[in-house]
Amino acid sequence: MAAHFRKLALIGIGLIGSSIALAARRQGLVDVISIATRRQETLDEGHELGLGDIYTLDPAEAVRGADLVILCAPVGTYDALARAIKPALEPGAILSDVGSVKEHVVKVVGPHVPSGVSFIPGHPIAGTEHSGPSAGFAELFAGRWCVLTPVPGVPEEHTEKLADFWRAMGSSVECMDAAHHDMVLAITSHIPHLIAYNIVGTVADLEDATQSEVIKFSASGFRDFTRIAASDPVMWRDIFLTNRDAVLEMLGRFSEDLSVLQRAVRTGDGASLEAMFTRTRAIRRSIINAGQETPRADFGRPVVAPPPPETNVVREHGGGDDA
Repeated sequence: MAAHFRKLALIGIGLIGSSIALAARRQGLVDVISIATRRQETLDEGHELGLGDIYTLDPAEAVRGADLVILCAPVGTYDALARAIKPALEPGAILSDVGSVKEHVVKVVGPHVPSGVSFIPGHPIAGTEHSGPSAGFAELFAGRWCVLTPVPGVPEEHTEKLADFWRAMGSSVECMDAAHHDMVLAITSHIPHLIAYNIVGTVADLEDATQSEVIKFSASGFRDFTRIAASDPVMWRDIFLTNRDAVLEMLGRFSEDLSVLQRAVRTGDGASLEAMFTRTRAIRRSIINAGQETPRADFGRPVVAPPPPETNVVREHGGGDDA
């Protein structure tokens, strides 16, 4: 039997929060969904979409009586949110999140978690370039990874219950240390986004005539950079500011390798270029073999809905990526 919760409180209903609401409802994982947002317009949109049962601008009101609370707002808001919900958190509840960085989350939220509440930060590695309540869909987590980074002292059964919740929505679950998560995600997600933002920004700075030609003749390479660079700017601003050390470490390594590549191009060192391209081609093949991508071009992935609750016993690993 998949994990079941009496009341799920979602603080924020952007792409991830709204998708959790839809997937949890479809799989019968919760009885009541309570939603809190910072803006009335967003709350009204969630209400119109039927994402929850309770709607409020007060996060403390939203979490009162909830046995599962998930922070789905930008990580830069977590400190204030943790302070606000602390008095209302239910003893025995599980508190989690969906942020793309984890050490920062532990640092700013951890001190405000009351005794008796299990704090299990999480990161569903799934997304699109779209944002807002209407961007969500129940299949978002199907076949994707969700990483959990439980803090010391959390009962193992609570970690497993939250893992089962994500598995029931279609995810494969991995537990790891928060610092390790941040280093891995820095190179697999954060640096690629930073590079995409920079490349697309370079095009934005070109003279009008050249810029229009680049856009007109965009092939898959530049086009796919624009998909990544269209991701939520507030979310990614917070990611780079809160995962600064890991991003700078990986960016330093990338810069060193880029210098080697630059030298090979300048000196006409074809052998070095071919050797590097051969190595990177092998990485691409290993990603396909690991189920993280299909051999088809254009990021083509079939959307597969998770099985119904009574048959959901998925434990094997799947794949996924950030927007």
